[in-house]
Amino acid sequence: MTALLTGDDFEALFTQFAHTAFRLEVRESYAGMPYEVEPLRQFLNGAGVVDLEWTRGYRALISEHVAAGRRITRVRIVSEPWSDYTRFGVWLAAGTNAAGEDIRYLPRTHHAVTELPDEDYWLFDSNRLYVLHFTEDDNLIGAEPVTDPARVVAANAARDAAWHYAEQRDRYAKRHGLDDQRRPSA
Repeated sequence: MTALLTGDDFEALFTQFAHTAFRLEVRESYAGMPYEVEPLRQFLNGAGVVDLEWTRGYRALISEHVAAGRRITRVRIVSEPWSDYTRFGVWLAAGTNAAGEDIRYLPRTHHAVTELPDEDYWLFDSNRLYVLHFTEDDNLIGAEPVTDPARVVAANAARDAAWHYAEQRDRYAKRHGLDDQRRPSA
């Protein structure tokens, strides 16, 4: 395995694309990420306020990209009924979608999922692939650059298939009765 990109090298990926950034998310949870622990707890406790300061920089970056004509999209493969983490993620996506990211959802039981890779990845400009590696307790270790043309082509095909079947966040949330009265802001 190639050396993983971490820290500033990983974050630089989000400023170095010209047209598109796509993420496929296949994990059940990302709740081990340190910055999500307290907001997830607040959300699950029904707190009137969930501290979303940790999302401010990302939402601003999304807005800058969208204003410049670039797209950031993702498809999340989710189990139904939802776990607490998935409910939090669907709720949280309202804020990044409002900033311009387009997050969509595909149930894990959908027939197309069996044809998708069982790994998270970012695909930039349809030609730069980074497979994400996590610890068993859901912490991101880093991103593996993948240069094999066949894997890059396969990631593009998976993106297209997932996107075709996935449902837009607001429709998906409404269909599942998520209360958007607590829409993320800040």
